[in-house]
Amino acid sequence: MPLLGGEHYNELFTDNSESLEGKLLFAVPKKGRLLQAALNLLEGADIQFRRENRLDIALVKNLPIALVFLPAADIPTFVGEGRVSIGITGRDTVAEHASGVQAQRRERGSETPTEDLDNIGSEEIMDLGFGACKLQVQVPEKGSYVEPKDLIGKNVGTSFVSLAEDYFAALEAEQDGTSGQSSGKRKLRTKIIELSGSVEAACALGVADGIVDLVESGETMKAAGLKAVDTVVSSTAVLIKSKNPTNPALVDLIASRILGVITAQKYVLCQYNVQRSKLQAATKITPGRRAPTINALEEEGWVAVSSMVEKKQIATVMDKLTEVGATDILVLAIANTRVG
Repeated sequence: MPLLGGEHYNELFTDNSESLEGKLLFAVPKKGRLLQAALNLLEGADIQFRRENRLDIALVKNLPIALVFLPAADIPTFVGEGRVSIGITGRDTVAEHASGVQAQRRERGSETPTEDLDNIGSEEIMDLGFGACKLQVQVPEKGSYVEPKDLIGKNVGTSFVSLAEDYFAALEAEQDGTSGQSSGKRKLRTKIIELSGSVEAACALGVADGIVDLVESGETMKAAGLKAVDTVVSSTAVLIKSKNPTNPALVDLIASRILGVITAQKYVLCQYNVQRSKLQAATKITPGRRAPTINALEEEGWVAVSSMVEKKQIATVMDKLTEVGATDILVLAIANTRVG
């Protein structure tokens, strides 16, 4: 039961099978809102590569890894089927893929995973902290629809078909008073229309009465004359892995490096001197990730303290340290780190 779509990407692996032999495949969004942040993360993790002429495959120079550039929406499918071991994509696309797999299980007449579906799916390794957005139900600002339930039985456009179907199935069950009852695949009264792009224009063009679409700043939604009436999924970029990666140790190494980069981006190193009598008050302000480092100074009664502090809080922390008597306060950037 193939889940993969797009002959071009299936041929991609076949045509490059020789150069990919022995390589861990790492999927990266080929374009869109996640691409540049993902590339910055790879650079920080010292994953060195050169993407020739924007090809869809790039071999990493210093590790046995091949980067595969794929549409973000397809990455959970490739990772979930084990064609790719690890990938960066949005949590919304992971949820869409998982929902689609569950729908196929229901179509087979059982909620129990069948043998060929048992190992399909991905596991989230970590939240990467960028690409925040929400998958929301949206309706025309000046229309008659006020609540999500007003769209029951209407036309709803989306590129997230499985999540939209799940959402409106639950909404219809709630309206019918059948919530929580297991009755197999439910026939929807609401018509879910699959759209691949420009979803926000569907209402204005008369294609749909409402939509389920991603919202970042909300500017595009407002420009299209739409308003959000509910959130289906809140999303950020995530690092995911296959349930059966080809090289688990290398996956762990990549994850460790990326976690180090993310931590370095979030923290700075705060160093200061303080009298030992005021040390307890100072370390309450800078407890560090595990504990601060404290060293005695040559001057009797004084210590030097080093502690990791969240970058966004550093100005307030410095003010408080000054108030309790700390001196010589320095803030140093962290280029990279490894955390336990």
